[in-house]
Amino acid sequence: MNSTDYNAWRLVSLSPLPVWVLALLLLGAVAGVALAQRGLRREPKRARRWTLLALRTISMLSAAFLLLEPGVRLLQTMRVKNRLAILVDRSASMGFPVSEGGPARADVVSKYFAASQADWRNLENRFSIEASLFDREVVPTDLGRLAGPLEAKGGRTDLLGAIRAAAEGQGATAGRKLSGIVLITDGADNQSLAEGLTPAAKAELKGLGVPVSSLIVGEGSLKDLAVEKVAVDDFAFVRNTVTVDAEIQARGVSSQNIDVVLKREGKVVATQPLHLVSGQEKYPVQFSFAPDQTGQFVYTVSVPVLPGEAVTANNSRSFVLKVIRDRMRVLLVVGRPSWDERFLRGLLKQDPNVDLVSFFILRSSTSQTKANENELSLIPFPVREIFHDQLKTFDVVIFQNFAHKDRAYANQVDGFLHDIRDYVLEGGAFAMIGGENSFGDGHYNDTELADILPVEMDETPAKPEPFLAHLTEQGARHPVTQLASSVDANQKLYGELPQLPGLNVTHPRAGSQVLIEQAGTQLPVLALGEFGRGRSLALMTDGLWSWTLPAAANGTPARAYDKLWTQALRWLVKDPDLTTLRIQADRAMVEPGDAVQGTVTVRQPDYGPAVGAKVYAAAIQVDEGRIVAERQGTTGPDGTTRVDFGALAAGPYKLIARAQIGPGEPSEASDAVAVRAAGPELADAAPRPRLLQELAEATGGKALTLPTSGVPDLPLQEPEVVEVGSRKDLPIWDKPWPLVLLVLALGAEWALRRRWGFL
Repeated sequence: MNSTDYNAWRLVSLSPLPVWVLALLLLGAVAGVALAQRGLRREPKRARRWTLLALRTISMLSAAFLLLEPGVRLLQTMRVKNRLAILVDRSASMGFPVSEGGPARADVVSKYFAASQADWRNLENRFSIEASLFDREVVPTDLGRLAGPLEAKGGRTDLLGAIRAAAEGQGATAGRKLSGIVLITDGADNQSLAEGLTPAAKAELKGLGVPVSSLIVGEGSLKDLAVEKVAVDDFAFVRNTVTVDAEIQARGVSSQNIDVVLKREGKVVATQPLHLVSGQEKYPVQFSFAPDQTGQFVYTVSVPVLPGEAVTANNSRSFVLKVIRDRMRVLLVVGRPSWDERFLRGLLKQDPNVDLVSFFILRSSTSQTKANENELSLIPFPVREIFHDQLKTFDVVIFQNFAHKDRAYANQVDGFLHDIRDYVLEGGAFAMIGGENSFGDGHYNDTELADILPVEMDETPAKPEPFLAHLTEQGARHPVTQLASSVDANQKLYGELPQLPGLNVTHPRAGSQVLIEQAGTQLPVLALGEFGRGRSLALMTDGLWSWTLPAAANGTPARAYDKLWTQALRWLVKDPDLTTLRIQADRAMVEPGDAVQGTVTVRQPDYGPAVGAKVYAAAIQVDEGRIVAERQGTTGPDGTTRVDFGALAAGPYKLIARAQIGPGEPSEASDAVAVRAAGPELADAAPRPRLLQELAEATGGKALTLPTSGVPDLPLQEPEVVEVGSRKDLPIWDKPWPLVLLVLALGAEWALRRRWGFL
């Protein structure tokens, strides 16, 4: 092989002696020079000293040269290409213009690569270039394809995730060293670096050991008015004040006044005026309101769309608020004091979840008194205030042995019974408890209340004889009468309860549920019914309090009595856990483009799973009040079926489900869903050059504005030189001149020392 085949060389030692031996010999040579200098310190003539010291140094260097046996090693080498990762942002924010009226950021990137293909190709002589597109995922691509149209549709930007993927490499080149990473992006990270470059992220980036540089796109100013954030609790209490904190962001907007509007499913709840100041970007806005009904509702905070805005999808932001009862508000109207009233009132007063308002009809407005009105302790029964003005503020209304035909106030109460009927039909709850002034004995069969009671009444007098209560087949599984964990245990418990003293005679209404009946006669004792959007309960005895006696005798809580009434109240107010039909969305907040999905659960009247039930489900756009998607389904063995409404347009939706559960009208349930108008990627049109600058500083890279063409000067780690092929050593110590020089230097030193008297 000729020397021309080698492309590199270096000096080496060809001595066969071990390194430690060579080191000792070199130390000896140095010591020889040092001893010579020490011995010449007393020589007064400087010329003699320097001459002898120079000869000693020359001789020692000649000796070291011969000992090391230096040579030239000829090498055949090459550079192994390191990887260079190019990451191009394809998220939706790259579809925003670079400045007002300018081209899209993605188009600017495509134009840049079209003008710079040759420059990037030249880099392939030094590096193995790996080009990729990224959003929240990284997709390898060809360098040439970056010059074509770039579809910017990704739902999120994950800069740190893209950098991690680039560090791992692609395919066969994954094991090669990385020289650098180049990000071409607007920096609008809304994933791992959404809150900025955290200490943990900075430490991870430094640990990569490679410079990360950025070519920033879209640093021009844009006009954009957006609802940046909405902060509110996941749930609220009915009739209690709710606070919604919103943050409005205004970029490139001139000074002007706008209105920020809060809506509930298309209806305006509150409006807040806001004065925008040129140059100020962040504005806090707060709404306060008190929801007046329970359920799931979609609320929307919105700002107007201004002319020339870069993006309008972020001008509104929706959220779902679940409104629940803080305390169940119960109105108890009692015709006269009794043991049954005493026990029920005591139970309701002790329940921390119940806000009780009770009235005993001891004096009416027509009662005759001889004292001054101001001197009386008892106030007249406020019929209008209770049954008209304040009726809808109550969750449950209970009539207990209340005679509406009492001559003292009959004309007053009769005039408001239709209000109670309408209250139930519109979603309220009503219960009537037996006694001599209840049901047919109280002549309610001729009133509007007969339309909302689950029993049919006549004027058959009550049966005063004590009787045993018996659970019906429905009652054995119904949650209201389920006092034990199993059907058998439940039946056994009811069989051990005391007799009840007297029964109002009624008959079940079609479609109602009789849970407890008189043993042997099948006369209803406890019946439930649904009317319109509300519910009612009929208890045909005023002796249920006697079920507390066995517990009192044993010194234990009145479990049967307390639990029965607690569960009855929960059923009356439609506790979600006690409904026979339920639709529940998988997610209350749905990102744009994602499917709206949910589960419908159907139970039989006895609350067992309804197998094979036909279910109708629909998605209703509440702002427009129209059905946008309909689905049919059949429940499986567990009484459930899935519904998929597909991807819906942005806005608030009600999901409704209907199913036939027993006789009567089909049952209906609902849930609320908000499809966001703008996902995280479109919520903010502004680039984040500061984040990219911090990222570059943490890794030793650069953050530059994307040029129009060419490859800017970026810090990149050069590839390592690796020896390949063969080598050849050429000795340079085997020439006569080093030995001649050593002999002459030693001889000259000896001669001069002898002449000058040092020997």
